[in-house]
Amino acid sequence: MDLEKSSAPAGEGCLVVAVRLPVRIVVLVLVVPVRMAWDAVVVAGRFLGDTVFRPLGRVLLWVGRAVFVWPFVGLWRYVLVPLGKGLAWLGKVVVVLPVLAFYRYVLIPLGHALAWVYVRVLTPAGQVLAAIGAGVWTGLAWLGRYLVVVPSVGVYRWVLTPVGHAIAWCGKGVVWCGKGLVWLVTLIVTGIGTALYWITRILVVLPASAVWRWVLVPVGRVLAVVAREVGAALGHAWRVAGHLSLAVGRFLGSVFRWVFVEPVRWVYRSVLTPVGHVVRDTVLRPVAEAARAAGRAGRQALAAARASARQARADFRRMLLGEPAGEPVAERVAERVAEPRKPQLAHRGEPTGPETRTLGSSTTALTKD
Repeated sequence: MDLEKSSAPAGEGCLVVAVRLPVRIVVLVLVVPVRMAWDAVVVAGRFLGDTVFRPLGRVLLWVGRAVFVWPFVGLWRYVLVPLGKGLAWLGKVVVVLPVLAFYRYVLIPLGHALAWVYVRVLTPAGQVLAAIGAGVWTGLAWLGRYLVVVPSVGVYRWVLTPVGHAIAWCGKGVVWCGKGLVWLVTLIVTGIGTALYWITRILVVLPASAVWRWVLVPVGRVLAVVAREVGAALGHAWRVAGHLSLAVGRFLGSVFRWVFVEPVRWVYRSVLTPVGHVVRDTVLRPVAEAARAAGRAGRQALAAARASARQARADFRRMLLGEPAGEPVAERVAERVAEPRKPQLAHRGEPTGPETRTLGSSTTALTKD
């Protein structure tokens, strides 16, 4: 991306070399802020698109479906389709079937009757009328031939043809006179046109050609060279500004990383994580152990209270109903109190269901032994 070129490429004159360098410098100075602003807008647009517009679009899409699509789908599926099927069945029963019955039992027999009448009655009558019409037409044709055609041919041949020849001969003379008049008018118009052509060429065309050849074409070439170089300079400057904008963006990203992200990461790794471990080891785990111990003590107290209540109920039943046959109730109660409760096992020795979660069966990471 050199801004200077020691030698011009083949086919380029000194004007191109003289225009290129200052134009590229000026365009680069003007384009760099625009490109950096454009890159900033693009980055902001991508950020807003990822964090705001895309979730908002999804929400609006869901709302649009909930408000517009789903009601119409439900209306179509559960109202219009059943209604259409009902109307189709009703139309079939009320309209189609009666029309088919009318066609089958009325129109078809009527058509057969009309066809029989046509074949048996109208066809013979038509044949008779056709024979009569043919005879009448033959007579009229003979009369028209000898009363109209033959006299007309005689009048055309012996009267109209000689008169037409005479009129044609007179018309040829008029045509020759018209041709001479047209030739004279054409000659006059051609002379006037030739004079106007040379006057216009001398007074308008030659000066305009000179201005076009010696003024407008060189100026146009210069402007074309300038426009081409400006376009090339804009593309070159836009690419250079893109590299500069990328470098500035990477520099700002590095500054943000080393000023904000790395300190926060260091604080999290070096300060917050050890403090969390210390709090977990010195506070949360002892508290969890104490809670589990309190839970065990509470469960043992509740078990002893339940055993005492069962013993009291057994003694009360024994006082009222006497000692039952078989094993004494007091011994069964003592055995149940003495034996620890075990989870019920399935057929293969697996528990039938999960144990109830208590303070002693915590699964959290901070209170796990």
